[in-house]
Amino acid sequence: MHRPRRTALVLSAAIVAAGPLLTACGNDAHPGAAAVVGGQRITVSQLQDRVDEVRQAQRAAVSDPAQYQQVLTSTSSLTRDTLHNMVLDRVLHRAAQDEDISVTRNEVQKMRAGLEQQAGGAKGLEMAWLQKFGIAPSRLDDNLRLQLEAQKLAAKLGTDTTQPAFWNALSQASKELHIDLNPRYGSWNVQKSGRVDAKTPWVREVTSAGSQQQTA
Repeated sequence: MHRPRRTALVLSAAIVAAGPLLTACGNDAHPGAAAVVGGQRITVSQLQDRVDEVRQAQRAAVSDPAQYQQVLTSTSSLTRDTLHNMVLDRVLHRAAQDEDISVTRNEVQKMRAGLEQQAGGAKGLEMAWLQKFGIAPSRLDDNLRLQLEAQKLAAKLGTDTTQPAFWNALSQASKELHIDLNPRYGSWNVQKSGRVDAKTPWVREVTSAGSQQQTA
């Protein structure tokens, strides 16, 4: 399977840019909630559904039981990382909305076509995103839409996704959304791009073809 070429883009937990925003919610305040973002709950059941989607896709992709156990071990933080991504998705979308940025379905399909060509087809791209970023095939288009929003946001701000101006926009969006995490999943820190112990695998890299499709 051919993997898409890599180029740095979007969010990195190692970059220090915006000021910190740490908030947490208790189970008593938000029963059944994994997080509250912009007054809307991400329920524990919604989070588990997302995790199950990834696990089912992983199981379908790996037939050997021993190899599947290795996959489970290497993705043991999947639940926390998935919640992190679900919250970060909303932060990025809000920041894009604040700048009147939108992404069309045609733009998403154009980006996907370029990535599929590099990955050796649709299945190759789906497996690459699943293995590298923990994105289930059913969520691939949603993820590509967010990648495009990030690219457009950086361009409109006259910067790139490694610079303070981009991170300041995300920080402002986080403040507007008043993010609360259930303490069992950690706490939200804008300076570190999400949960304090989280990584942002799906937003660290996109292919150069994706960038070219967006700017064409």
